[in-house]
Amino acid sequence: MSIIVKEVTKVYGSQKALDNVSVSISKGEIVALLGPNGAGKSTMMKIISCYLPQNEGDVRVCGHNVITDSLKVRKVVGYLPENNPLYLDMYVREYLEFIAGIHKLGRQSAARVKEMILQTGLEREHHKKIGALSKGYRQRVGIAQALIHDPEVLILDEPTSGLDPNQLIEIRNLIRDIGREKTILLSTHIMQEVEAVCDRVIIINRGKIVADAPTHELQLLNQANRVIRVEFQKAAQWELLKTIPGVMEVQNEKANIVRIFAGSTQDLRAAVFEFAVKNQWVILSMMYEDQSVEQVFRQLTIES
Repeated sequence: MSIIVKEVTKVYGSQKALDNVSVSISKGEIVALLGPNGAGKSTMMKIISCYLPQNEGDVRVCGHNVITDSLKVRKVVGYLPENNPLYLDMYVREYLEFIAGIHKLGRQSAARVKEMILQTGLEREHHKKIGALSKGYRQRVGIAQALIHDPEVLILDEPTSGLDPNQLIEIRNLIRDIGREKTILLSTHIMQEVEAVCDRVIIINRGKIVADAPTHELQLLNQANRVIRVEFQKAAQWELLKTIPGVMEVQNEKANIVRIFAGSTQDLRAAVFEFAVKNQWVILSMMYEDQSVEQVFRQLTIES
């Protein structure tokens, strides 16, 4: 495993930012860490990156303990914080050379700086001051500094925040390319990004993990709020469908098409079919609607 977080708790005063959290991430995965503001995402990333110590629990990155082997962890982790703290008065190439020096790359510095400029698409901007760059290119510089020491694990906190649609697609493609060789943990509020880039989704709410599944299976986590779309041959008294045990709500999409909201984890399609036969309603099609990552996220994190 690239990252192992075991029974970790982090407390700020009387508030638990993380409450007995456990998660593991395998080598080569691109994992999204989702959650509302204040859920504990950044805290977890900072603990994994050795920026914050946990109060309880054990965290290991590529086999190294973040408390007792923090220098070894820093060698295998690249980290882009949410606010991307860059030296705006430095030139792009100058800044990357400075970061290479911090990592003590020695004779490899020049080659790594050149490679990062090419990999992150900074060829036309490397001679400019960072302060003169657009936000999209500043994010590229932030990713380049996180990658320059060739880490095994890359941690990105809101890497596409505030970007325009074109910049967002460019950074998304860059992350996907990097993910072919690295383990990536990223946080984001852009759900389309998760569906387009990530192999797996971890949702955290109030300091606890509330979901952890491959992206394509996430829609199956909350069966009690799924929707069955049914097309009948002709219109009928759809309100009668509410009498089926487990049906929470029925909505008309068209005169002969209804959306049935499940209120239980039971698969209601058989019950709907039997009810239709009993009432002599002819069904032309019936299927569960796929839930988006955003829908599942809201269901699992919305405050009651």
